Parts: sequence; C-alpha cells; structure tokens
Amino acid sequence: MYATTLGDDGAELRPLDPWYAEEFLAHLDRGREFIGQYIAFGARATDVDSARDVLTDYADKRAADSGGLHGIWLDRKLVGGVLFRTFDAQQGTCEVGCWLEPAATGRGLVTRAATVLIDWAVEQRGIHRVEWYAASGNRPSINVAQRLGMSQDGVLRENRLHRGVRHDTEVWSVLAPEWRAARARAAHNDH
Repeated sequence: MYATTLGDDGAELRPLDPWYAEEFLAHLDRGREFIGQYIAFGARATDVDSARDVLTDYADKRAADSGGLHGIWLDRKLVGGVLFRTFDAQQGTCEVGCWLEPAATGRGLVTRAATVLIDWAVEQRGIHRVEWYAASGNRPSINVAQRLGMSQDGVLRENRLHRGVRHDTEVWSVLAPEWRAARARAAHNDH
C-alpha cells in the first residue's frame, strides 16, 4: 500500500505486516544461518503459520505503540528489515535493530533503513535516546551503529547465551540533539 524509497537502487522500506508471512518465511529460509549467527530473530518462524505469528506479534506491538517491524525490499524481493524492538514514547527511548539475508549485504540498506526509522522516532515521536545492541563479534552490526553516529555506552560481558556460546553485547546509542546535529551537518555537506 505504501513504501518509503531508500535511494536510487530501488530499495524500499515498508511495514512488515502479517499478510507477508509466506514472503517472510521464504526470506528467512534463504538467510536463516546467516541471520541467526548472533540473534534468534525469526528462529521460531519455521512454517507459514509460525511466520505469521511472528509478524502478528510485531503488528500487535505497533498497535500498542511499543515496537514494530519494517521490511526492506530490493528488486521487489524482501531481503531484510529494521525494527523497533522496543519503543517507549513516554520515556523517550527505543531500541532499533536489523537483520539481512547474505545476498543483500554490503549495499548500505540497513544504514539507510535505520536512518528512516530514527528520523521518524526523533522528529515525529519525540524520542530522546535511540539504542542499538550488538554482539561484540557482529562486526557488520557494530559498523552500522557507527555509521549512524552512535556512541558505545559499554559492553555487557557474556550476558547472552546464543547457540551454546556466551556473547558479550555492545550497547550503542544516539541522543536526539546528537542525531539532529549530525543530520544538519550531512545536509550542509550535501549542498
């Protein structure tokens, strides 16, 4: 119904609603091993019904103003997404995250999509602090946090058990004044 363009390559950002269950499952199946290296996202989506359940959970979060999923389409194919894992307008905080299938990496899709989400959260919803959590070994995710102008707040040592391995989690964030200043600098440099 509606989409936000992510640039000249035809990439689009759209809400990832439950009726996309079949496409979501096919996308996860193409990238399941890669996506699941550091996060359990999509692990319980093993058939169309369970994929629909995952999407419905996030649609319910969006309806409750506490989260939401947004898919990234490239060449009319779902290749990944960004999400508000948490969203608390009253406290002015949210956590943004991402996932991507291997064939879509290295194009800046996540950075562009996360920029749209953060702009909306800060400018439309008054969010003050945007957080990004990444396993210390997940260099691509940490690189996105850095490209988004986030600062590392700290490391939670061995706080997550995933696939039998204890992972350190890096906490990154950007505050609304920092985000606005960086966006203003970028706009100035474009002219």
